[in-house]
Amino acid sequence: MSGHSKWNNIKRKKEKTDGQRAKIFTKIGREMSVCIKAGGPDPAVNGKLRDLIAKAKSLNVPNDNIQRIIKKAQGAEKDDYESITYEGYGPNGIAMMVETLTDNRNRTAGNLRHYFDKFGGNLGNNGCVSFLFSEQGVIVLDVEGKDEETVMEDAFDAGADDFDMADDVAEITTSPAAFSDVRAALEEKGYSFISADVAMVPSTRTALTDPDAIKNMGLLLDHLEDDDDVQNVWHNLENEEDLDR
Repeated sequence: MSGHSKWNNIKRKKEKTDGQRAKIFTKIGREMSVCIKAGGPDPAVNGKLRDLIAKAKSLNVPNDNIQRIIKKAQGAEKDDYESITYEGYGPNGIAMMVETLTDNRNRTAGNLRHYFDKFGGNLGNNGCVSFLFSEQGVIVLDVEGKDEETVMEDAFDAGADDFDMADDVAEITTSPAAFSDVRAALEEKGYSFISADVAMVPSTRTALTDPDAIKNMGLLLDHLEDDDDVQNVWHNLENEEDLDR
């Protein structure tokens, strides 16, 4: 855990996504469409879809939009989207992993290489930084007004591996295999989700001190997040609160 500043980071990210609704709808829609074509449109049977619906709700996607995405995916021709995760280094060697969902890998790779080169990083080979990350389920709850002991007990009863809470926000980590069950158990208890996803979590973090490097890191993240092919970006930057984004 990186300290209490991370709670501000979570809230700032939430505010940012609230201001980019169309972009968020496009990305979650593409992810749900691929999931439905692979496992069917019934969330009771398709556990991945059930998790994506919860993720969409946490990103403030209206229920009507979710149902339209599901209906459209059922009738659409199969899209040739493939999931590709790229690895590289941001400014001053910050380790980064970029998860994409693309129908044109040449376009995606070219765009990502351009972003990294432009803002002081470089796109690397597979395996160059992935050893610094581990796959974990990460659930972030809005627990304003709730008792910490109660939240912690509920989290561990649901099957969580770890728990941390500060400033009315709780972060719960799980194994990837247990993520769906833990998320569902907490949903049944009525918790409000800020985010819930399986993420690549860094084992160590690195701080940036050079103002130009901090600026470039923020710009790199902005360009990656604005790219329609990019689904998730993970990095090991310690002082994310210093980014002017």
